[in-house]
Formats: sequence, structure tokens, C-alpha cells
Amino acid sequence: MRNLVICILLVFTLSSLSAQRPSAEYIRLCDWMTGSFNSAQQAEQDSAYYNIDLHMSRIWSNRTDGYWLYVEQAVAANPERPYRQRVYQVVDLGDNQFESLVYELHNPMQYTGAWQKPDLLKGLSMDSLSLRDGCSIILHWNERGYYEGRTGEKTCTSSLRGASYATSGVQIYPELLSSWDRGFDENNEQVWGAEAGPYRFIKQRVK
Repeated sequence: MRNLVICILLVFTLSSLSAQRPSAEYIRLCDWMTGSFNSAQQAEQDSAYYNIDLHMSRIWSNRTDGYWLYVEQAVAANPERPYRQRVYQVVDLGDNQFESLVYELHNPMQYTGAWQKPDLLKGLSMDSLSLRDGCSIILHWNERGYYEGRTGEKTCTSSLRGASYATSGVQIYPELLSSWDRGFDENNEQVWGAEAGPYRFIKQRVK
């Protein structure tokens, strides 16, 4: 009887450890998302697109409830004036599905440049954030060699420039992040965002 109990406890412990261990696909996704990217090449080829810098740096590495990223986007000519600052929480849902939850910062400008000055984030806590309910992206692995996902249908509310809701679709490659963010009014007419297709952000390697 004692040996049976020990075996049951051992199986339970191993199962718990296995459940807590991040999958290889999850680790790969988080690695591909982390870094600095820009759309300079696309902007040179098509004047309809701006040269945008996108930075995603890991924060709160000691937390066990997901992989957390500070995200900052700015027109390359005005890096000190980002137009979007967010915090992402990337969670492994199992079965090769992942969720990227989106949080807004209550006082975003005080964190400007935090991707290269981590000390600016020392005071950041969950109390500094608000979850953008309905705006998370469900990602999955595509056998063609990338992750892809999008927001739910009309679930992400937005009032930017007369919008009623926003949509986001992404594809994530080892050296490229394709992102298409758009806002639509109550008549489903697009009111902001790229019209012809997604922005293509190329990962910048430190030289």
C-alpha cells in the first residue's frame, strides 16, 4: 500500500512538473517576438507606409503567469514620441495555441524609451495597467513556418478617429513580424490603419 501511494505521488509530481514546463513552441514564439523591428524597407518600396520602429522587450522575467513584454511603437523620425505603448502577456493555452493579452499603461509617456532604459519600468506594476478586454490575439503554429493569429470578430472596441472597433492580425517569423491593425466605424467602414495590407517589420540585429 505504501509503495502504491509513493508511485501515485511520484506520477502526480512528474505530471505537475511537465505541465509547468514551457513547450518548445511557446519558447520559440516568445523569442521571435522579442527584439527591435522596423518597417524601413517597406516604406522605401511603398510611400503608403511609414518607417515605423517597433520595440518589444521582456519584463517581469520572474513571473510564472506568462511571458511579459513592454511594447513601444513610434515613427522612426520621432522616436521620443511613440504613438503606441502597451504591455503584452503571452500565455501558453496548450495544443500549440497561445494567447497574447494586451494591456494599456495608465501613464505611458513616463515609460518612453524603456525598451533601452529598463530602469524606467521599476515602478511598473499590475496597478499601472488596464486589460484591453476583447483585444487579445489567439496565435497558433502554421506548418509553413510561422505563427499567426488575429483578434476576435468585432470584440476589440475602439474610439480612435471615429472607430467603433479595431482588428489586428499578425504573422510572426524568425526575423519578421507582419502586423495589420485597422479601425472600423459602426458601418464597418475602415477609418484608420493601412489599407493595402499589413506592415512588415524586420528584426534588427545588434551589430
